[in-house]
Parts: sequence; structure tokens; C-alpha cells
Amino acid sequence: MTDTNQDPQNRHRIRLAMLGMVEENGHPFSWSAIVNGRFVDATIRAAGYPMIADYLAAQPASALGLSGVEITHVWCDHSADAKALAHCAGIREIVDHPTDVLGHVDAVLIPTDKGEEHLDRARPFIEAGLPVFIDKPLTTRIEDLRQFIAWQHAGKQIYSSSAMRYAREFVELRERLSEVGEPRLIVATCAKSWERYGIHAVESVYGLLPPGGWRDVCNTGSEIANVVHLRHEQPVDVIIAVNQDMFGGFCHVSVYGTVGRIDANFRDSFTAFKCQLQAFTAALRGYPVAVSFDHTVEQSTIVLAAIESRQQGGRRVSLVEMLP
Repeated sequence: MTDTNQDPQNRHRIRLAMLGMVEENGHPFSWSAIVNGRFVDATIRAAGYPMIADYLAAQPASALGLSGVEITHVWCDHSADAKALAHCAGIREIVDHPTDVLGHVDAVLIPTDKGEEHLDRARPFIEAGLPVFIDKPLTTRIEDLRQFIAWQHAGKQIYSSSAMRYAREFVELRERLSEVGEPRLIVATCAKSWERYGIHAVESVYGLLPPGGWRDVCNTGSEIANVVHLRHEQPVDVIIAVNQDMFGGFCHVSVYGTVGRIDANFRDSFTAFKCQLQAFTAALRGYPVAVSFDHTVEQSTIVLAAIESRQQGGRRVSLVEMLP
């Protein structure tokens, strides 16, 4: 958008729209507080997200806010949520319809995590040429993934990732990988549903092996308790278990190698989300994209292949089969 050699503090102000909210996902509150640099603790707690209020309150005031960026418009599926969010984060404009933000913002944030809805939520903004950041997972439908790919190939700006790519704990794990010698087994665990949270587990292990080398997926679990075996072109087995109520294993990774083992357990939500949002706004300013769209496609294909495998009784499904 501007000369990338300029200091970010001097760039033009980026106006964002926060569009959508679904049950059991407080990302709109968290993201808005991180970007706009303010929040009302009682409003977040009343909405049912005390953990978000706790980690925001634990930050120094200087950690909140992204320089030169503001969420100026909000729309939620329920008007009461939009009012609460605007009050909480000082968002100036509440709109009646999502497309009312067209012509008034520079980019759009879609903070919902129901992948089957994302194509319809994002379509009007992608087709209008606005950059769009879509929360994880990008989609849980192969036909929708093909459309996102077609849009991206046509030059549209589409960004999506799990915050696990930016999690401090997993960044440090990647930096320590040499401690295990040659990796032979990676085990990752997470809670909630595969459709909404499987991408967290996939993202947490994805950077431990070279991108583009993932081969196939086998899911021998159930909709409640997914047990997924991934194979990579390197001689490393990856096992991911995502169980609906396994909160004791929320985003945990262990790497076993020829000489040692390392572990990481995700805890610092604030840093992960802030780094994720910083990466998106840096891309809007012309800096290189932190996470390649090709990597997002490969991760999404892994998620989709695991769903296909589960539905077919645990048949091993190749990624090439999903996206020839």
C-alpha cells in the first residue's frame, strides 16, 4: 500500500472492520482489545469469556494496541453482541449489514471459527477487492477451498491461520528441534471438535517439518475423539489426538528423536493473537506475508483429509487425492 522502507509508525492509519461472532468464540473481544488498545473487563466477563479478561488484564498498558491500526466498524450476527463489542473496545461504528463497511475500511477481519460459513461471509469483500483475514479454519469444505484458491490465484488478498503458528511456546519448540537429533515421532493433542480446533493441532506441528512434504492422513477416531496419523516425506510419524473434552491436553506437542525429546504446552494466548494480528497488518503495509497461502492450503487439506478419512471408517487419504 505504501513504501515498505518507511517506518511503520509513519504509515497511514489502517481501518479494519470486525465482522461476525459465533457461540463459544471470544476472538472478537480479544482481537478488538489487542488492536484498539482498550477493553472493559466487566463486558468481557458478562459475555462469558473470563479467561480473555484475565489475560488482557495481565498485560501492561503498553502491550495493548497496534500502532496505526484501528477497528472502526463492527457487525455481529446478533445486534446485542455488536453493541457489547463496540462498548468494550471503543469501536466507533456499528453497522446493520456486513457490506455496509464497504468503502469505509481498508480490510476486514472475520473472527468466526465455523469453516463451513467462511466462504459466504468472506465472498462480498473478496469480490470487492478488500483484503480479508479469516479465522481458523479457513474452511471445512473442499469445494470452498478450491474457490479460495481460485480467488487467490486471481490476485485477491486472503489471509488465514491458526494463532498456533505465532505461539511463543511453539516458536521456541521449533528453535530447539536440533536437541532431539533426527525427529521420529511428533505427538500433538487438543480439545474441542476436529472441525473447529483440528487446525490448531495441525498448525502447532506444521512448522516442525518442511512444508509441501505432507503425504497422507488416516483418522481412526470418531467425531468426539479424533485420532489422526499423518505421514510426511521425511521419516517422521505425526499423531494428533483431538478430543471434545480433553482440556488437559489443549495444544500440547511432544517431539521424540534419535537422541532426545522436547515438549511444549500452549499457554500465552495474548502473544499468539497479537503476533498473528501484527503479521496481517504488516502484510497490508506491503511487508512479506508471514505465512504463505500455499501453507494455509496444505494445512486446510490435512484437516479436510482427516474428515474424509473418518467418514470412510479410517481409510488413508492422500492430500493429492483431495486436491489433485
